[in-house]
Amino acid sequence: MWKDARLGASRDDDRAAVVTRFAPSPTGFLHIGGARTALFNLLYARHHGGRFLLRIEDTDRARSTQPAIDAILSGLRWLGLDWDGDAVFQFARADRHAEVAHAMVASGHAYRCWMTAEEITAQREEAQAAKRPMRIRSSWRDRSDGPVDAPFVVRLRAPQDGETTIEDQVQGTVTVQNAELDDLILLRSDGTPTYMLAVVVDDHDMGVTHVIRGDDHLNNAFRQLPIYKANNWAEPVYAHIPLIHGSDGAKLSKRHGAVGIETYRDELGILPEALDNYLLRLGWGHGDSEIIGREQAVEWFDLAAVGKSPSRFDLKKLENLNGHYIREAEDARLADLVAERMGAGDADLLHRAMPALKPRAANLNELADGARFLFAPRPLAMDDAAKALLAGEASAILTAAQAALDAVHNWDTDALEGAVRQVAEARGLKLGQVAQPLRAALTGRKTSPGIFDVLALLGRDESLGRIADATILQER
Repeated sequence: MWKDARLGASRDDDRAAVVTRFAPSPTGFLHIGGARTALFNLLYARHHGGRFLLRIEDTDRARSTQPAIDAILSGLRWLGLDWDGDAVFQFARADRHAEVAHAMVASGHAYRCWMTAEEITAQREEAQAAKRPMRIRSSWRDRSDGPVDAPFVVRLRAPQDGETTIEDQVQGTVTVQNAELDDLILLRSDGTPTYMLAVVVDDHDMGVTHVIRGDDHLNNAFRQLPIYKANNWAEPVYAHIPLIHGSDGAKLSKRHGAVGIETYRDELGILPEALDNYLLRLGWGHGDSEIIGREQAVEWFDLAAVGKSPSRFDLKKLENLNGHYIREAEDARLADLVAERMGAGDADLLHRAMPALKPRAANLNELADGARFLFAPRPLAMDDAAKALLAGEASAILTAAQAALDAVHNWDTDALEGAVRQVAEARGLKLGQVAQPLRAALTGRKTSPGIFDVLALLGRDESLGRIADATILQER
């Protein structure tokens, strides 16, 4: 069974079942890179009929915050990245981590180190002078006669000879000379565990079989493997995914879109299924397929199709994909989302308006903006483009259109189109020459859904009233 029964062991530790995990640090919110890592872990586990677990790595007590934890959990749920079982909080397991470190000291795989700050500084300055990486070499590695009452750290007795090779599922065969590894700290002088130790112990105790994470952790894998070996634990399969860059190839930053997931949801108006689909295609592909839903993604996903080069985040491409998902979304759902965004109470009107509104929108903001004319108070505020459309002969056109529309008995799009076409033919105008001043009068803008949809949605009284308002405004 799993080593630690407190984590809810429920299967034999034969490593037959796939278990993945996402382990964010709550020192910030859930960002694009973390969301993609979580998605890849979930898809790989679901593809193999395994389990996807969540661990909150909150050992950095000074920087870990409850708002960040809440945002991470909220972002994962919004994206539909549902984990199995309860989330594990790493800090709560500090005693277990320390237990393993002390056992490693007893077995000779770790040692107590009384190096002073001055000694460490001297080694660092020596390394800098020689222009080589800093590698701690402790004189206490093979000694046990340290001062009884003095504070000490517990260090890993890392291998110094030979080499370590990882068969990474994305990066391929990667080898590091063991001489490049240092004796990392497992327990600090106050007895608290370090990240390197905690990660390995938790992954083992949670039964994690596959560690799928960003390639900035590749070096950590070589430092963590000796902890597995020291405890005779089965090593996980590693898959280190290239990081995400901006559209210009530079490291992803806020100007590229490196913001919390809630920004895409709340400020940019992106649907979760669109962001899911876009994240999936950042570094992974299946032929020429671009539109891939969750069910299909679970069926197709494998690590072999993850590229070795950094992918590029492009907000425009995300918005284009989001436009597709808006067009495919249920009208009632979109109406609720837009009503919440606008603070508008008439979700029924928004529901009826969605077929006319959503073909023109790339995000929920545009959808809400396109719907504002439905609830605008009279007389409408006109933008400059609308005012231009109401100049010249517009008053006469609107007067004729108002009379024709007033005579319509069945207020539906077919009847309304017939009435407006009659006005255009009678005045020797193209349909657009009548539709444009009507659009300005009805919406206060130059662009809107089809003019007959606008008339039908506003209804007879509101439509005729807005036309009359615009006619009076133009005559002044």
